[in-house]
Amino acid sequence: MNARYEDIAGMIDHSLLHPTLTDAQMEEGCLLARRLKVASVCVKPCFVSRARELLKGSEVRVGTVIGFPHGGHATETKRQEALDACRNGAVELDMVVNIGKVLSEDWDNVKADIAAVQEVASDHGAIVKVIFENCYLQDPHKIELCEICSDLAVAFVKTSTGFGTSGATDEDIMLMRKHCPPTVQIKAAGGIRSLGRALRVRELGCTRFGATATAQILDELKATLGEHPERPRV
Repeated sequence: MNARYEDIAGMIDHSLLHPTLTDAQMEEGCLLARRLKVASVCVKPCFVSRARELLKGSEVRVGTVIGFPHGGHATETKRQEALDACRNGAVELDMVVNIGKVLSEDWDNVKADIAAVQEVASDHGAIVKVIFENCYLQDPHKIELCEICSDLAVAFVKTSTGFGTSGATDEDIMLMRKHCPPTVQIKAAGGIRSLGRALRVRELGCTRFGATATAQILDELKATLGEHPERPRV
C-alpha cells in the first residue's frame, strides 16, 4: 500500500450531517476531526460558527452544505445560504444541484443555480463542491453536469449526498473523472466505510471523500502501517 497517514487523512471530509446529531455530538465530531487531522468537517449550516471556534488554530477546514439534501431550494435561497455560511466561517460549500431541473434538462437553470453559489464562494475565498446525486441520474445527465461544472471552474464535483438511494460507485467516479479536466477534482460520498474502499476511490482519481466512519478508517490505516490504532480520546 503506497499511502501515508497524511495522504488518507488529508482526503477526508468528516461528515456531521445526520439530522439527529445533537450539539454535543457535533462538537465531539469537530474535536475528533481536529485530533485526526483530516481535511475538513462538513457540518450543518446552523453549526458553522461553532465549528469555526472549535477548529481555530488547526488546519481542518470548515465546510457546510447548500440546498441540502434535495437541491430544490430557489437559487436566491441557495445564494443566501452560501453568503451566510461564508460570513460564519465556512470555506468549503457542498451544494446540491436542483435534481428535478437536471432531470428536466433545464440546463440554463441548472448552470445559473451553480453559478450563483460559485460567485458567492469566489467572493469570499471559499470553494464549491457540486453534488450530482448520481443515483437519480442517467449518464447523459452526469456528463452534462461535468461539462457545466468545468465551464464554471468549480473546485470539485461530488457523487452523492450520502442520503440518496446509493452512494459513490466506481463507474460514476470513472465517468466524472473522464469528463472533467484535471482542474476539477472529484469527491466521493456515500458508502465509504473502510480503508479498502477509501483506497479504491483514491485509485480511481478522487482527492476527497466524505465519511462518517473516519475514525475506523484511520484506525485501520494505522494498524496496516504498523502504528498503534488507538486514537486520542476527545
